[in-house]
Amino acid sequence: MNTSKRQRRWWPRSVRARAALAAALTAAVVLSGIGWWVHQEIYRQSLSVAEEKARNDLFALVDQLKQGDVPGPRRSAPYEVVATGRRTAVAAGGGMEAFDRSAGHVLPSPPALTAPVPETPDGWEYASRPLRLPDRPDYDSGGGQDLAGRTYRVLYNDIWAGQLSRQQAAALGVRPDATLRAYVVLVPDTSEEIAAAIDDKLLRAGLAGLVLIGAVAYFTVRIALRPVEAVRRFTASVTDPSERVSVPATAHEITALADTINDTLQRLDHAAAQQRRFVADAAHELRSPLTTLLTSLEVALAYPERTDWTATATTAARQTRRLQRLAEDLLLLARLDTGAPTADPETVDMSALTSEVTEHHPLGARKVAVACDNTGPAHVRGNRDQLERLLRNLLDNAARHAAHRIQVTVRNEDEQVVVTVDDDGPGVPAEDAERIFERFVRLDDARSRDQGGTGLGLAIARDLAERHAGTLSLVPRTLGACFELRLPEAPAPDDEPGKDQPSSGGDAVDARTTSSVASSM
Repeated sequence: MNTSKRQRRWWPRSVRARAALAAALTAAVVLSGIGWWVHQEIYRQSLSVAEEKARNDLFALVDQLKQGDVPGPRRSAPYEVVATGRRTAVAAGGGMEAFDRSAGHVLPSPPALTAPVPETPDGWEYASRPLRLPDRPDYDSGGGQDLAGRTYRVLYNDIWAGQLSRQQAAALGVRPDATLRAYVVLVPDTSEEIAAAIDDKLLRAGLAGLVLIGAVAYFTVRIALRPVEAVRRFTASVTDPSERVSVPATAHEITALADTINDTLQRLDHAAAQQRRFVADAAHELRSPLTTLLTSLEVALAYPERTDWTATATTAARQTRRLQRLAEDLLLLARLDTGAPTADPETVDMSALTSEVTEHHPLGARKVAVACDNTGPAHVRGNRDQLERLLRNLLDNAARHAAHRIQVTVRNEDEQVVVTVDDDGPGVPAEDAERIFERFVRLDDARSRDQGGTGLGLAIARDLAERHAGTLSLVPRTLGACFELRLPEAPAPDDEPGKDQPSSGGDAVDARTTSSVASSM
């Protein structure tokens, strides 16, 4: 961890500085590429100009030789004229005269012009190739241009035997049948100097451009982040979730940020309002049985000789049980609100669990039918106790509202286990289809506390369904209410490939066979 911090210490923490540095680095890469391209292009063009000048010097030298004139040493380009069969140069100049001419010619003899060579528009032909000038001890540049020991491009042309008259050959000091080769050395010093001068100016302009780009990026980001800083300061000072951030009319991203913060504050305000309402409802629900219990005990103590102690004890026990159920529901909701994962998940057969719950549920004289659309168990993954609590809450709600019939159905559908609890009670208005799942919500015809309802059963049932990655909803019905529970289907614990499945006949018992169960309170 410390190594990672040390490695990132050079990177600035400020967004403005990071943006400026990123812009400068990007500009440096782009400018470096442009500078390299400009350098290469300038060097190529200046070298092309130098080659054109060397070629003209070569053609002028050849013309002079054909006229029988010996070129002088003072020429702009280094040159040398060599005659075949001789070790000494006929003429040299432009810096080549610094070599001792008595020691023989300087430039090595390239191959003869047997291959096709470039041809100029005026019909001149020449060849060029890189040649290395030897570093000889007899070389003395005299403070001038140092040519020895370096490789240059050399342009050359031949004057064949027969192109010179005897007088021209005699003036040049060669035999009439001799072949002359004229060399002109292409020295790129001027091109390199031009390229170096351009590089220097490009470097200066590039550095100034980088500073300018970095500064512009820094101040641009600084100006752009001013609305963000204003939003941050306001958010840091918020103490009431009902407050809202003023949405700036600037960039879309800043507007989206302010809208997101306002949405978050609205959700927090809604959650705080729900929490306050929950606390108030819980206090009211706790106060009612406590008031009843305290009143009955105080009356009994005030008039002990006229008190029916059996009835008083029965009332106290009923209110105490109600307090106990309410406390258990509140504790369960508190655990569900923590969002902790389900403890000890296991594979549960919902068909068998539903049959067990309906058989032992105190539903009075009502008939409960458990029916399945297909054979085989319906397995889900979860906590058995919590799933049992979910089913009991749904049956408790149905029992308080049903007139004569409650039907529970378990089936498999699209890799889901679907459990429906249907009753023939008064039903639920469409506008209250979602409100009934809120905590401490009881509709007007179901608010009788004599029936033992606290308004937490359906809220707990939905929380348990969502905790098991499922859903609980109210299916629209014209008569009665139908609650539909959907849970992800899980493979059976003993499901193995190739294992024989029990047949529908014989002694095998189908856990999902339609049945009707009568339970007494």
